[in-house]
Amino acid sequence: MKADELSFFMEGSNGKGVLLVHGLTGAPAEMKLIARQLNRKGYSIYAPLLAGHGVDAGTLRRTRWEDWLDSVVEASALLATRTQEVFAAGICVGGKLALLAAEQQPKAIDAVAIYSPCFHYDGWDVPFYYPLLSSQIGWLSRIPFLDRLSFKETASLGIKDQRMRRLIEGMAGEGILEKFPGKGLVEMHRLGKTLRGMLPNIQTPTLILHAEDDDLSSPKHARYISDHIGGPHELKWIKDSYHMIHVDRQHRQVADFTADFFEARHVAAAA
Repeated sequence: MKADELSFFMEGSNGKGVLLVHGLTGAPAEMKLIARQLNRKGYSIYAPLLAGHGVDAGTLRRTRWEDWLDSVVEASALLATRTQEVFAAGICVGGKLALLAAEQQPKAIDAVAIYSPCFHYDGWDVPFYYPLLSSQIGWLSRIPFLDRLSFKETASLGIKDQRMRRLIEGMAGEGILEKFPGKGLVEMHRLGKTLRGMLPNIQTPTLILHAEDDDLSSPKHARYISDHIGGPHELKWIKDSYHMIHVDRQHRQVADFTADFFEARHVAAAA
């Protein structure tokens, strides 16, 4: 499948659209479950492929987080031509990109939902050296060999439900990469550093959803965003799921929380 064929659009009925942003090394296919749930509630859905993704690790290494952000900004503009109101939601890196895109163009994206925010991998199931590496990523990023390193996903793929895990494993042909290139982790660090610096000034209404039992990202990341973001926000916890809450056991609840938050923002804006 060609990279430009991986993005997808679903027509809605309520005049409102949701931009769904996949995570690092992910692809739009991973957003299909939550897309269907939101589409049933009337929302038009657009899930774009981020720059550098969907091909191979070498292609991803040649991009920066700013390129990924440009993909989200461009996608929001495209969705705006098909709907009267645009919201955005994303998993992990995708959520941070959605929030920065909304801040960059506040009149284009009305509210954002961040799923499983993560500044670095420090969950209970990551190898012990991941947090150590992440804490030193600033100076390690200056070492050329890091670009050539790759890191494997954990065995769970961030998914507690085994049936859902097999579903994601079957999406290897739809652009989802099996390994994290070191360059991607460096860019993830730079993206997170930028977001942390901007949080106090961000006014975009934001929903933060995080699993209590997240295996890849400690709940402290969600609390950090909730404690430091300047605008109106809600923090809700998801039970009985791991990191990939948008495809795990509570993906329907994630969709319900998301739709309820966006609808409340719509009502508040119209008042």
